[in-house]
Amino acid sequence: MNRKQRIMLIRIIISALMMVILSFIPAKGALRFILYMIAYLVVGYDILLKAGRGIANGQVFDECFLMALATAGAIALAIYEKSGDYTEAIAVMLFYQIGELFQSYAVGKSRKNITELMDIRPDYANVEKDGKLEKVDPDDVEIGSVIVVQPGEKVPIDGVVIEGYSTLNTSALTGESLPREVHEGEEIISGSINMTGLLRVRTEKEFGESTVSKILDLVENASSRKSRSEDFISKFARVYTPAVCIAALLLALLPPVINLLSGVSAMWEVWVYRALTFLVISCPCALVISIPLSFFAGIGGASNAGILVKGSNYLETLSKTKIVVFDKTGTLTEGVFEVNGIHHNIYENEKLIEFAALAESSSSHPISKSLQRAYGKEIDRNRVKDVEEISGNGIMAKVDGLPVACGNDKLMCRLGLDPVPCHSIGTIIHVAVDGRYAGHIVISDVLKSHSAEAVKALKNIGMKKIVMLTGDSKKVAESVARTLGVDEVYSELLPADKVSKVETLIEEKAKGESLAFVGDGINDAPVLGRADIGIAMGAMGSDAAIEASDVVLMDDDPMKIVKAIKISRKCMGIVYQNIVFAIGVKLICLLLGALGIANMWLAIFADVGVMIIAVLNAIRALFVKNL
Repeated sequence: MNRKQRIMLIRIIISALMMVILSFIPAKGALRFILYMIAYLVVGYDILLKAGRGIANGQVFDECFLMALATAGAIALAIYEKSGDYTEAIAVMLFYQIGELFQSYAVGKSRKNITELMDIRPDYANVEKDGKLEKVDPDDVEIGSVIVVQPGEKVPIDGVVIEGYSTLNTSALTGESLPREVHEGEEIISGSINMTGLLRVRTEKEFGESTVSKILDLVENASSRKSRSEDFISKFARVYTPAVCIAALLLALLPPVINLLSGVSAMWEVWVYRALTFLVISCPCALVISIPLSFFAGIGGASNAGILVKGSNYLETLSKTKIVVFDKTGTLTEGVFEVNGIHHNIYENEKLIEFAALAESSSSHPISKSLQRAYGKEIDRNRVKDVEEISGNGIMAKVDGLPVACGNDKLMCRLGLDPVPCHSIGTIIHVAVDGRYAGHIVISDVLKSHSAEAVKALKNIGMKKIVMLTGDSKKVAESVARTLGVDEVYSELLPADKVSKVETLIEEKAKGESLAFVGDGINDAPVLGRADIGIAMGAMGSDAAIEASDVVLMDDDPMKIVKAIKISRKCMGIVYQNIVFAIGVKLICLLLGALGIANMWLAIFADVGVMIIAVLNAIRALFVKNL
């Protein structure tokens, strides 16, 4: 409990004790009024001040105005009736403040949970100078600097390990407790905690562009992107509050006037009391507080699971997902290509790999990287000349003075050579050396361990269609699709083709349904932006992923997509429960208040009680571990 909450609790206790003590003191007249007003002002002075500021700023119809008007009216009624009973007015303010305290504590608790979950901002970075470690602000570390991360410290900036071996705790980033091993040459991201060994890291980004900064920015700005439900509540409150004020005024004036015209006693005190009760009941606190809190808790729960949602509007859209479209490479597969076969070669296997690896040495494509790994030796670029990349075909270069061509069958046909067909599943790299067909290399991607399970789980939670898009060959794509059990597969697509296919699928889906596209966020930025909801997997280091996607998964486990949808559905379920419950109870109590059946005590329940129940329900959105 913070200082402000402690002060409020003390005020509530003092006011409550004064009210109890005053009930035993036989004070009368002006003295009784003054003593009760002290108890009233102790607990309610801030509400009166807020109401006054609201009136001064032209924002009259809020809950503070309603509470001030209702309690001041109850006091005025007690003076008019000369009853000396001011307890109802104080009790209404007292219980309202108890509800506000509870709500403040609940929001603070959920904020604290989220802050703890996202407590990944490093306080400093260790820069080595003259053989000594100097702690500096991460913002002051330049790209290319060498920093030292000692055991127990947070990695402050994204970089590459240049010395050392250790294990990293990435639970704050991914939601998973399993440590990750890192060694020299591996990339590490900020926000993870070094567990065991000392690491020397060369920074690759400024702190402002590092993973930890981007995560914090996403979480901090998530609340600014409101959902349709939140917008509805805001608009509802703007119309509802003045409407009930007018209704209360009419309730206080019309029946007595009608009674007077009919020659019956006006009964002003009865109808004014009903109008005041009506006002207290009408306060829309439960809706105004619990709906944003539900989304806030849902986003916090998702963050705990390693799922960053950019705003409550995306959480709402995600809950309506019925079609999931996957990119293949890096999403359903590991994106780590391996050489699985060498066929029809006229050289030794090692020699064919050597020619291919050297020819492809200037490319950063995953296939080129796999050839270089299979070669296993340091690349001597002096042996490679005249490199020419032919888009959609492959690469031509001179290796040791011999012309070498590596690519698909189109490249071989372009050179006037007949490629030997391959019946293996995978990407086929045909190689020609010195004008002769030299054989082909089979390279295949590895399926992620949870891909098939994720596809099955998505179908189990009601997905109508699972689609896979890929630039890979038809044979490879269909083989992967069969293994995973996806409903539709489209192969040999360029990035623009993927966008067109997603647009077609969006046109075909039913009204009110959403289409989610899942990609690795690097080559798929256009499609991520075009889908109803874009989900980037394991791509926190990619600027394209963060900019284009609506949801970012902190690791590359496809099962996290299932969890993200379940979290969004739970959150929206809670939102709808609170809307129906709060409005339903309010309408019933308003009717009872207008008929004179409900008194101020029922009004307190309709206001504070409903708010507490709705807030408690909203907090459930934070707990997503077992989804």
